[in-house]
Amino acid sequence: MATSQYVKATPPPGLRALISEISGYRLLSAPGVHRGLPSSSLTAIITLDETVDVTFDTGQHMSYTALVGGLHSKPATIQHGEFQHGIQLGLTPLGARALLGVPAGELADTGLHLADLLGPAAAELTERLRSVSTWSERFDVLCATLRRLATPAALPSPELGWVWRRMTETDGHVPIAELADEVGWSRQHLGARFRREFGPSPKLLGRVLRFQAARRRLVAGHPTSLADIAADCGYTDQAHFNRDWREFAGVTPSQWIAEELPFVQGAQHLGTAS
Repeated sequence: MATSQYVKATPPPGLRALISEISGYRLLSAPGVHRGLPSSSLTAIITLDETVDVTFDTGQHMSYTALVGGLHSKPATIQHGEFQHGIQLGLTPLGARALLGVPAGELADTGLHLADLLGPAAAELTERLRSVSTWSERFDVLCATLRRLATPAALPSPELGWVWRRMTETDGHVPIAELADEVGWSRQHLGARFRREFGPSPKLLGRVLRFQAARRRLVAGHPTSLADIAADCGYTDQAHFNRDWREFAGVTPSQWIAEELPFVQGAQHLGTAS
């Protein structure tokens, strides 16, 4: 019988603009494949046993003990064995410079070994996480490391940080021209600076944010129709909704619900570790 468990930790004070999520997982199921969907966060995974095997849309395939995946607009394919055990960390692009030492734009549409960015500190962190036995201990080890890594002076420009927060807070519904006006830049200048710092264009990020909001609604399981979700999230019609899902998930919303939602909703959430 397939079982999965997740436990979440609260990001440390002072780092919450850099870290969107910290969670631990234990997955026991038949070997299989799942889709890693585009989102507004970079993903770091540190395994506590076997490697995680990922194939990106570019064709890149790697096995990782500790992985950092950049922002992407196509689904990644994640292959897993019967047992997976590890920690997943969501990093905001604002945190890429501060915690990893590079802008998120340099990591877009690809995956790297954490050691490629942190050097020997990555192996040390993995070893320390594997040496303790409880989630609280693991999260304490992780958060202590994140505090040491954080370099606030490395954050992107205030204008880009403001635009990013404004877009994520509104699920991408603010027009790009309005955002450019509010920071005193031309739309072209904002687009060029935004792509260089974060990877996607502002328009593409807005679409990913809308898709992310729709996925949240589906996972929440509230009884509502796909048409209602599409309308609430700003899609012009069901065809528009389906097109974006095919682009970002590789399948229609109905197919994703049938293939992936039981796995996502079947997780046993064990609460939050402080």
